[in-house]
Amino acid sequence: MEYKTIKEVIIVEGKDDITKLSEGINGTIVQTGGIHISKTKMEEIKALTKNRGAIILTDPDHAGNVIREKLIKNLDCPIKIAYLKRKLAIKNGDIGVENADIADIIEAINNARPTYIDAKKSFDEKFLFDNKLTGFPDSKKRREFLSEKLNLGEPNAKALLKRLNNFEIEKGEVLEILEEYRG
Repeated sequence: MEYKTIKEVIIVEGKDDITKLSEGINGTIVQTGGIHISKTKMEEIKALTKNRGAIILTDPDHAGNVIREKLIKNLDCPIKIAYLKRKLAIKNGDIGVENADIADIIEAINNARPTYIDAKKSFDEKFLFDNKLTGFPDSKKRREFLSEKLNLGEPNAKALLKRLNNFEIEKGEVLEILEEYRG
């Protein structure tokens, strides 16, 4: 397998993630050490990413979401978010990046989306309701379909709203995808 070279610093949760990514990634990979990122570790990550940018690849679980949010709030550089599908990151009931196949990890990194802290708020709760992404029996399936097409992970309605806005996704693109939904 040919190694994928990444210029941005890839931020993961732990050392097992670094070991896994090292199987197919040529680049700088740094770990947060888990959900409780120390001030020293955050400063180290900020220094590493300042001139290169960051790709955040955390586990597809609650702790991964918390870590991602902390990093987004604290880093002063261009940030991309890579989402790994939960079903690809489970092994013996354990959820983690380290459990995924390296090809799936590379695909998630290739599909990483830039996040915009001061993004325009194009989407609101009314949009979600009007397009049956919340409040309807099949809303979860519709969100899953949309999220799969846009590489947004597996968000609930509140997280979907935030991701649509933070990634500055166009309404037309969302509506086009939803027209494809056949439930």
